[in-house]
Amino acid sequence: MSPKTLARVTGALSLLVLFGGIVAQGVIANGLVVPRDAAATATNILAQPKLWALGFTIFLVEMAAQTAMTTLFYLLLKPASRTAALLSLAFGLVGCTIKTLARAFYYAPLLVLGGASYLSVFDTGQLQALSLLLIKINNQIAGIALVFFGISTFFQGYLIVKSTFLPRFLGIIAIVSGLGWLTWAYPALGSALFYPLIIVAMLGLLLTSGWLLVRGVDEQRWREMADRG
Repeated sequence: MSPKTLARVTGALSLLVLFGGIVAQGVIANGLVVPRDAAATATNILAQPKLWALGFTIFLVEMAAQTAMTTLFYLLLKPASRTAALLSLAFGLVGCTIKTLARAFYYAPLLVLGGASYLSVFDTGQLQALSLLLIKINNQIAGIALVFFGISTFFQGYLIVKSTFLPRFLGIIAIVSGLGWLTWAYPALGSALFYPLIIVAMLGLLLTSGWLLVRGVDEQRWREMADRG
C-alpha cells in the first residue's frame, strides 16, 4: 500500500473501533446493566439474550479492528522512529489481548443465567449476583487494558509530533489522551475521571481518523523520513 492508502485504511479501522465501542458498550451493555441491581440486570439480559450476545460479537469485531489498526499505525509511524513505533505496537497488542480476554466475562452471564441443570445448586439470587460480578470483572479487566492502550497512545502521539507528515496537534491530543488512560493504574481514579477521559479520547480518535481518511499523509515527507531511517 502507498502511504496515503495505508493512512486511509488505518483511519477507517479507527472509526470502526470507535463506533464498535459506542454500540457495544455505550448502547447495549450500558442499556441492559443496572450497576447496583443484580436482579434487574439479570432480568434485562434474559429478556434480550440475543441483544446481549450481539454486544459480544460487536466487541470481538472492535478488538479485531483495533489489533489491525495498532499494527498499521506501526507501519505508518515507524519512519518517525522505529523504536518508539515498536514500543507503541507492543503495548497496544498487549492491551488488545487483555481486553479481548475480558470479553469472556462479558459473555459469561448468558451461561450463568441459561438454566443449565448443573447450576441448580445455586438459587436465583446467587446466580443473579454472580452474573453481575462477572460483568464487573469484565469492566475491571478492560480497565487494565486501558493502561497499556494509554502507553501505546502516548508513543503514537510522540511519533506524530516528531513526524513531518502529520499535523502536530493530532499528536498533542494523543499524548494527553494517553497520559489520561494511565490513571487506570489506580482504578478508582480512572473510574472517577472516565467521562472526561473518554471525551478527549473520542475527540482525538475522530480528528485523527478524519484526517487520515480525508488528507492521509504527506507522502513526500513520509518517504523522505523512511529513506533516512
